Amino acid sequence: MDQLAAMRSFVKVVETGGFSETARQLELAVSSVTRQINSLEAMLNTQLLNRSTRSITLTLQGQKYYDKAVQILQDVEEANLCVMEQGDVPHGTLRISLPVTFGRLHIAPILSDFLIQYPEVKLDLQLSDGLANLAEADLDLVIRIGNLDRSNANLMVRKLATYHRLVCGSPAYFKQQGKPSHPNDLTQHNCLLFAYSTNHQIWRFQRETEVCEVKVSGSLVANHSEVLRQVCLDGSGLVLMPTWLIGEDIKAGRLQAVLSDFQISPQTDRDTGVYALYLPNRKHSRRVQVFMDFLIQQFGNPPYWEIESLACCTFDSDS
Repeated sequence: MDQLAAMRSFVKVVETGGFSETARQLELAVSSVTRQINSLEAMLNTQLLNRSTRSITLTLQGQKYYDKAVQILQDVEEANLCVMEQGDVPHGTLRISLPVTFGRLHIAPILSDFLIQYPEVKLDLQLSDGLANLAEADLDLVIRIGNLDRSNANLMVRKLATYHRLVCGSPAYFKQQGKPSHPNDLTQHNCLLFAYSTNHQIWRFQRETEVCEVKVSGSLVANHSEVLRQVCLDGSGLVLMPTWLIGEDIKAGRLQAVLSDFQISPQTDRDTGVYALYLPNRKHSRRVQVFMDFLIQQFGNPPYWEIESLACCTFDSDS
């Protein structure tokens, strides 16, 4: 029995909850996965898994073995990377999860440049707005925007860029409805709402010592930022949007920012950063490091979307 292979199968069965999915991800026959787990239990003379027709759960001893096995496999992976990627030229497959809209707008256009610069690296991309389990999904890197779940202290985090949020509308909307001069004026405007949390109707503002919390409302609530942006461009209302999404629109004059003398969403859990997350066993991976370095270089400091959208706005530095 290859004990490391059997441990990988065991850990994957626990993470996926099934033998069939484990076999699919590891590109093995289900019978092979079953045989590996059975051999592992026989070697240990211990039952690791409770099997039923509906579910697979860990026994008490299985939980202890799982915790140790995960750490051992991570250490093995880190040891391999230390040797395999010592050279100056990064190589191998880099598995990355990207947020859908940000990935389409700001990462997809520069991927060809990265592949030309690092021809020995292959990219395997997954576009999703959910924070995936890096170990379970076998990911090297996850890119996410703001409001991170920091509960997993095992993850390494690197900030790639910053952004701000702006209240904006189309010239046609402002011609018909006028521009708000104070956050309290927003109660008289049609505010298009992004349903990212239960308190999405509260927009927060700060100017020096003045703090405002305004309950806004409007004709549209959506869980997709590009839908709200398009309706805003069509002149139907105001949006509170990140500069990485509406920077080009403001630069081109399709949208105009208002209330720019206020800092928007100050000191809330809506963090304003673009982050890379990876497991500790990837910290020595050259392909992970060069991809993060590449993104930071391409985004710039400040990022190009800030330069495009904040030329007429003044903010206190919070990055």
